[in-house]
Amino acid sequence: MLFATHLLAAAVIGRYTRLAPLWLVAGAALPDLVDKPLASAGVVDVFHSVGHSGLLLVVAVPLALTGRAGLSAAVGWASHLVLDALHIVVNGRPDDALFLGWPLVGPADPLRIPPGDFFFYYLWTPSFFLEVGFWTVCLLLTARWALGRRGGPATE
Repeated sequence: MLFATHLLAAAVIGRYTRLAPLWLVAGAALPDLVDKPLASAGVVDVFHSVGHSGLLLVVAVPLALTGRAGLSAAVGWASHLVLDALHIVVNGRPDDALFLGWPLVGPADPLRIPPGDFFFYYLWTPSFFLEVGFWTVCLLLTARWALGRRGGPATE
């Protein structure tokens, strides 16, 4: 999934739960804010590593127990991992979802495409259309909500 979609998904979760939206969005942003710079700097050789590891449950569970903000951040982070894994599976590369086990296991032949180049690789894939559908539904619901708050279209 593209970065903005992770943020939107976290905001949607915040809209329909009692979790803290700001912490949900922060948690959803965290994996890419950690991993993309590490890979770009050559510290790790893949763009799904430390921040995308499901092994961070050892951090997420205690964080979730610290209160509403911690739980929200942990849920946002988990939503990012779930959406990335879904994206990979929908695009026909289920073995690449092994990124969740980094550093113990990983995909045999992971994509090593930098984020900017990844965008062009991603266009027209099955998960691209899934993502466009998600954004379309969110935009339509937002428009419906906005029209409802204004009293709807003027009628004469």
